[in-house]
Amino acid sequence: MKFSSTLIGLFAGAALSLATPTALSAHPTDPTNGGEGGKVIRVTTLAKDGPGSLAEALAGKGPRIIVFEVGGAIDLERSSLRIDQPYVTIAGQTAPSPGITLLRGGIDVATHDVKISHLRILTGVDGQAKRSGWEADAFSTIAAHDVVIENNTFMWAIDENMSASGPRFTGDTVADWRAGTSHDIVFRLNIAAEGLADASHPKGEHSKGSLVHDNATGIVFDRNIWAHNVERSPLVKGGAQVLMVNNFIYDPMHRAVHYNLMDLEWAGHEPVTGEITAVGNVMRGGNSTDADLPFLMLGGVGDLAYYGRDNVAVDRHGNELPDFGRYGDTAARLVAADRPLASLDGYDIMPSSEVETTLLATAGARPWDRSAEEVRILFYIAEGRGHVIDSEEEVGGYPQIESTRAPFVEANWDLKTMTPKAGVYPGQKAGAQEHLSPRDREMRKSGN
Repeated sequence: MKFSSTLIGLFAGAALSLATPTALSAHPTDPTNGGEGGKVIRVTTLAKDGPGSLAEALAGKGPRIIVFEVGGAIDLERSSLRIDQPYVTIAGQTAPSPGITLLRGGIDVATHDVKISHLRILTGVDGQAKRSGWEADAFSTIAAHDVVIENNTFMWAIDENMSASGPRFTGDTVADWRAGTSHDIVFRLNIAAEGLADASHPKGEHSKGSLVHDNATGIVFDRNIWAHNVERSPLVKGGAQVLMVNNFIYDPMHRAVHYNLMDLEWAGHEPVTGEITAVGNVMRGGNSTDADLPFLMLGGVGDLAYYGRDNVAVDRHGNELPDFGRYGDTAARLVAADRPLASLDGYDIMPSSEVETTLLATAGARPWDRSAEEVRILFYIAEGRGHVIDSEEEVGGYPQIESTRAPFVEANWDLKTMTPKAGVYPGQKAGAQEHLSPRDREMRKSGN
């Protein structure tokens, strides 16, 4: 199978309906509408906390829609925002250009009925010594349920970039275990890129895309991009149930999709068969990818029930890669299913041949208003460039982001869909979005 390297229109989405950035992602009804119908809370400062901050808005109670009257960077100073109050929507699309970027931290969701859209999170090692203990996720759920994470960009995590986690065993039955951890989580149209490898995580190498923890169920990955992560794109742990539709995995190093029920973690508990349904996904190797890397690998002692259809795996030269492989010498079985293990009803599933180009145009925090970091990642994917990194300093470090301000005019927005009534988003740009050097800009002016 051949992949186009053309850059024409990939990042502009000129032929797409920018009034509905997820229009190409028809899907079933989401498990939650977040804070729909609740009070509108305006974020008016880029301060880490205090009056008018995102942290203050998240700490509120009752249904609420969080909008932004500021754009720029919120420096979390090596901390994470914790969402523990339910019924909330974070609408990053309402921010004036350049949107909202969280630096030096992440978000943990430990409640239910949460929707987060159009944010950027750049965690980074922030100069911390290797193995010194700073180990933040860019985003994770912690025993949360009914959560939608849509059109965000997660980069430079020290642990996972984008995960669904929680306790492994709560109660006495499998049903109890599954009720007590994360369930019914949708990840859609996100970018999870450049997890940092040899950084400050106490375990050492830890460039990870996504972890679906043991017994988590109803976890959906719909049209996401994973790029330049050593492994976990995603890792599905024991007894978990995952649906993957039209995702794109670029330059995984040692593992792409993998399943592992570890006997050391399940001591005293009978293994539970995990489930993965994967349809229309693409894995393309890059400069970091091991030779002959399989699309799916099985480790540990638990069986995996698997349904796959129209999944493509190729190396950086376009040569086919194996569908399946193992790590570890165990009796774990791959049990092929003859029909999907999760419902595909309601999904407008693309053929795998369309996945790369479509996702380069539509995934990430603000497809109509890209950041330099996003444009770099997307061009690297399109051109077959880039590699796994240990520090954000290898790619220019934390960005300097201008601060902006503009009022949120409630009458101009459909508060049910959180889309602008005029069909134009704050900062929406026409034409292809490129990150040009001063010399490039001068050459473009002269017509060369």
